[in-house]
Amino acid sequence: MTETIHEILSAHRFIAGPPEGTIELAAACAPPETFEAGRLLLREGDVADTLHLIHRGRVSIEIHGPGHGRHILDTVGPGRTVGRSWAAPPFRCQFDARALEPVAAVAVGSDCLRARLGENPAVGYALLERLASVLIGRLQVARVRLLDLYGNDSDR
Repeated sequence: MTETIHEILSAHRFIAGPPEGTIELAAACAPPETFEAGRLLLREGDVADTLHLIHRGRVSIEIHGPGHGRHILDTVGPGRTVGRSWAAPPFRCQFDARALEPVAAVAVGSDCLRARLGENPAVGYALLERLASVLIGRLQVARVRLLDLYGNDSDR
């Protein structure tokens, strides 16, 4: 069974729910997309022009350390988002995002989204509240990863 964009967005926890018009606003900016395992959805430093709403599959959020290769900061799956750097200047991706398995997502174009949010402040405010919550969660994950990397000074 193939779901429509409207059905996918209605079930996605970042988009679904009040205020009225949120799903329609996002759907107007959002084609479906798929990624094979190993493919990058986002590359650090690239222009941040898409918010990916993950529908199926898992994606790793990664950083690169000089001489250390890539480090996975977080893994996200269905109902989660990838690519929030579209929301604030300089509109550049801060991390790599890689499909760990086949991924189905909805690609919300940031230019379209920002324009439509400007026309509908109630939806814009609701999405920015959700975005802030996601960002706080990402900071907490990063904090735990840093503790894993560097440990507690009192242990030394």
